[in-house]
This record gives sequence, C-alpha cells and structure tokens, in this order.
Amino acid sequence: MTTRHFPTFTAARSHLRDLLDTAHSGRVTTVDRDRERFAVVDAEVLRTHLASLRPSGAVVVAEGGGWSAFLPGLPIAGEADDLDGAIDDLIDALREYAADWNDRLLDAPNHQDNWALVTLTELSTDEQLKGWLLRDEMSGAG
Repeated sequence: MTTRHFPTFTAARSHLRDLLDTAHSGRVTTVDRDRERFAVVDAEVLRTHLASLRPSGAVVVAEGGGWSAFLPGLPIAGEADDLDGAIDDLIDALREYAADWNDRLLDAPNHQDNWALVTLTELSTDEQLKGWLLRDEMSGAG
C-alpha cells in the first residue's frame, strides 16, 4: 500500500522519494506540519489545471501603428510594433509582476487574489504562456 498522507514533516522528509513518487503518480498526497496541511502535486499537472480554470482574459488591440496587449483589471500590459512583440512584452510584464507579487504584493488587499495567475506564470514557459494568452483572444473570449 502506498503512503499518501504524511502526518509530520519528519515523516515526509524521511520518505521524500516516496512522497514525490506518489505525487507524480497523480494520487492525492499531503504533508501535515503543526496544524497545517500541504498538498504535494506534480507542477505540470497544477499548471495545466490552472491554465484551464483561469482564462487569461487577454485583450489584444491594434492601435496607432502598433499593438497593445493587456490583462484587464491588472497592472500588466505589453506593447510593440507587431503582435508577437506585444505578446512577448506582456509575458515579460507577467514575469515581473510574479516576482513583485512574491516579494511584496501577496499581502496587499488588491493583489491577494492573484495567486493562481502568479503560480501559472511561474510554472509556465514563455511558449506555454503565449498559448494561454492567445487561446482566449483567438476564440473571441478576450
């Protein structure tokens, strides 16, 4: 029988390989520490689910001979002479926002709810973020 729930940090540390193998297999895996419970999940599984559960809502517009791309309601935008450049600039802005969020914004009332966006950003490659951003825009959802 596979251990999936580790009642203490010490138990998890002693069986780290088992903990990671169990999480990798897709089974619900937890570690308890003091009065808190932590879930251990495969990063790509988490990234894929966050991308499907949190549409980007990206808006891409041609204006003034260039392109702008932004996420409404967030201080995240990009612009360039062409569409690809604007998306690349938006991805850079997402990465900067994720770093700022982890450094100082996570407890700010108007940024607290952006955990999923930051986690998705940090777990994604630039190409994965580009697909996530454009999927909504190209389907007419953005």
